[in-house]
Amino acid sequence: MQFVPYLNFDGDAAEAMAFYAELFGGRIVHQSTFGEMPPQEGMPPLPEAAKGRLMHAHLQVGAQSIMASDTMPGMSGQADEACAGGYRKPQGMWVAIQVDSADEGRRVFDGLARDGQVAMPFQATFWSAGFGMVTDRFGTPWMVNVPGEA
Repeated sequence: MQFVPYLNFDGDAAEAMAFYAELFGGRIVHQSTFGEMPPQEGMPPLPEAAKGRLMHAHLQVGAQSIMASDTMPGMSGQADEACAGGYRKPQGMWVAIQVDSADEGRRVFDGLARDGQVAMPFQATFWSAGFGMVTDRFGTPWMVNVPGEA
């Protein structure tokens, strides 16, 4: 069994996934837009503003994956928002990353922190040679951790 984070964005999923691929040293193995979906019977017409948004992206980093999509534009506040795809900022969760060294942790943390918001600076703790919490510029909350004692 493997758990795979699935991230949602409000129109900048392609930019976020390209950034994560570069930062984490991975590659995007699939990416498709809403405009590339084949037409389906009974589906309402796709708004023009949605056609370029990502319907699905899959980033592979070694044996790990992160998947993502954009939400449909203009859906926020609807009663069926969860199904309609209205964007909400992530809350109540963090994507945790384990890295092999404090140097690698610092590199990853600093990359995520660029134009983001630091909740806890990357530093040694009583449980780790390096740990920090940051929400990146795309709104995704991350914890970067070096396993083992400081």
